[in-house]
Amino acid sequence: MFTWIFFLLVIGILVYFVIQNARLKRGAGVSRETPLDILKKRYAKGELTKEDFDRMKRELSE
Repeated sequence: MFTWIFFLLVIGILVYFVIQNARLKRGAGVSRETPLDILKKRYAKGELTKEDFDRMKRELSE
């Protein structure tokens, strides 16, 4: 009886970790931003001037 409970507990823990690992991998791919995306957001927020934006954009494309 105890061995079955232990066996089910181990299986449950393994399933939990597999699901958590799959969620982490899926979430990481969705939120990736390119450096140009980040630069555009910073310009839109007003953190960069037009000259800074153009210079950094040229540097990224080199």
